[in-house]
Amino acid sequence: MYDTIIANGRWFDGTGAPSAIRHLGIHDGRIKTISAEPIDDPACPNVVDATGKWVIPGMLDIHTHYDVEVLQHPALTESVRHGITTVLLGSCSLSTVHVDASDAGDLFARVEAIPRKHVVAAVGEHKTWRSAHEYADALERLPLGPNVAAFIGHSDIRAAEMGLDRATRKDVRPDTAELAGMEAKLTEALDAGFVGMSSQQLLFDKLDGQVCRSRTLPSTYATARERRRLNSVLRRRGGALQGGPDVSRPHSLVTMAAGSLGLFRRPLKVSLLSAADIKAIPGVVHVFPLIARVLNALGADFRWQHLPVPFEVYADGIDLVVFEEFGSGAEALHLADQVDRRRELLRDERYRRRFRADYDKKFGPRVWHRDFFDARIVECPDPAVIGKTFGQVGLDRGGAHPVDAFLDLVVEHGNKVRWRTTISNHRPAVLDRLAADPGVQLGFSDAGAHLRNMAFYNFGLRFLRRVRDAADAGRPFLSVEQAVHRLTGELADWYGLDAGHLRVGDRADAVVLDPARLDDSLDAYHESPIAPFDNLPRMVNRNDEAVTAVFVGGVPVFGDGTPAPALGSRRTGRFLRAATAVR
Repeated sequence: MYDTIIANGRWFDGTGAPSAIRHLGIHDGRIKTISAEPIDDPACPNVVDATGKWVIPGMLDIHTHYDVEVLQHPALTESVRHGITTVLLGSCSLSTVHVDASDAGDLFARVEAIPRKHVVAAVGEHKTWRSAHEYADALERLPLGPNVAAFIGHSDIRAAEMGLDRATRKDVRPDTAELAGMEAKLTEALDAGFVGMSSQQLLFDKLDGQVCRSRTLPSTYATARERRRLNSVLRRRGGALQGGPDVSRPHSLVTMAAGSLGLFRRPLKVSLLSAADIKAIPGVVHVFPLIARVLNALGADFRWQHLPVPFEVYADGIDLVVFEEFGSGAEALHLADQVDRRRELLRDERYRRRFRADYDKKFGPRVWHRDFFDARIVECPDPAVIGKTFGQVGLDRGGAHPVDAFLDLVVEHGNKVRWRTTISNHRPAVLDRLAADPGVQLGFSDAGAHLRNMAFYNFGLRFLRRVRDAADAGRPFLSVEQAVHRLTGELADWYGLDAGHLRVGDRADAVVLDPARLDDSLDAYHESPIAPFDNLPRMVNRNDEAVTAVFVGGVPVFGDGTPAPALGSRRTGRFLRAATAVR
């Protein structure tokens, strides 16, 4: 009767309802039985003893940049091993549905810190599709590990209609046919089951390549009229807009957020980046919940995306996206592939004066706190500086300005100087308030991007640990049932996806985890080489003892730190079409 029985675990259904000790029977990829009594099936080939463990729906990661990696390594093992069974592609206006390999390289490489040659190679080798329907079908033919859903990227469709060069010129506006073409591409994507469109107005996201290098993403050049027309398509069809407003232009945040309001028409689902406790502007954390509360009280359907763990980043030398937010930093990143010219620039005293002036500006919207006393060196050919901040190195060197200490080390050692800092989400009590706020969605991992900079693949496990620890300490901010719901069913329901629940008849995307092993090892730093990317060492966090079993569509794919034979060799996940798809 059953392909798998998960016995005697504490079962969470993903709705927030009370958990209970139950036995689950899986057959043909679905939950067939949930029983308070043991299930008697001696012929069942796979019985998992979940005594003392939690059995939860597979978690959703609503913000990834796996668009490139999924083509070459569709198992997406680094997410699956941490209990993620559904990922959303196409974030931040970027997708590979319509652009060619070269344009995809220009769009993804610098913004998402994925080496351009690998983007070009992956898209060039695997792209057989010419439409959103064909793209979805192509993904379905891959041996997917997790389920995949997708946004269509605004920059993707804009570049495809106008050409990347014209799409990134301030003095060029799309003509009538090009606007109609963008609307048609968005409509076709929604017909194919895409959850919506992602757009971006953040001005420190820059293009790679030569022709358009250092211009901002195509979607940042869109007029208000263009955005309204595309939003109108989303509104009619019930699709979601994932947006990234520009922190330096508050009106972009206001217009994107206010676009969710219905005002005698259907509200537009809007999820914006991102609610964070930003070190550089600590007071802004109070604004995020207020905006969501006001808009939703007026009938909007608005959410903030939020990473529910400290936003710690690592950098090799000056190669870190936050330097894009001020002129001197972007000037250096423009020369990323010209090592000698960059070194010469970093030595130049006139350049250093500009950098020091940018660094010393402590007011105004920003992401990075610009404090080299809060940036610690973790690797360097000079062992004397390891463990110190750049500010301390400057003091040790006769009171040099922190900027000069930083640039001196980068000039001498290049990207062999590895350092880390925490940009946001550093206050646990504030994190707890954000994570419990109904105007906030939990996600924003950026999985598949910033491979040497960030490691948030296990954010769900780290969040569950914090919830459990708070309850154990007598200061609960969410129940475990509510926390599981926030990571699973709440997200699936909002995006209209068949995922996130463990009830009779639901897809058997399930995770068995040991709450006793949700410990500090979840934060430990590791590196894992990515074979398709010339073994580039990906930065990861791992605790393989926490997750003891992962099922996608009823098939075991991971457990106890080991991929199952099915993972990557057969298709266990599928392309999840949103409820608004044309059937």
